[in-house]
Amino acid sequence: MVTDNEMKTLIKSQQGEINAVLMYQALARVVKDRQDAEAFLRLAADEGRHGAVFKEITGKALRPKKTRAILLPLLYRILGKKRLYPLIAQGEYAALDVYGPFVERFPTVQSVKDDEKRHGDTVMGLL
Repeated sequence: MVTDNEMKTLIKSQQGEINAVLMYQALARVVKDRQDAEAFLRLAADEGRHGAVFKEITGKALRPKKTRAILLPLLYRILGKKRLYPLIAQGEYAALDVYGPFVERFPTVQSVKDDEKRHGDTVMGLL
């Protein structure tokens, strides 16, 4: 049985993952470096799979919100990659703490958690 608080966290996580699909796709369109664009497209695909993992748990079909997909390309133009990429990586690493408590009850979340660590490392590696 999933508690109300757990369900809220799971739905919030699911929403974040599907929002990240649009965000990474949008970044891939505006970044100057082709290697960065390719990496962001791979991350977008992973985030889509993550959303599906959470959908299996929550049973909810959510729609992505475009806020980050609009905001991050603007921030890329304003801040540049040296200041923006660490912020993106920080968000990926923060998910580790959120997802950790769910791994035992929902083993499929482990692969998502592992990917988030790799995503943070990937984004930092682009610097």
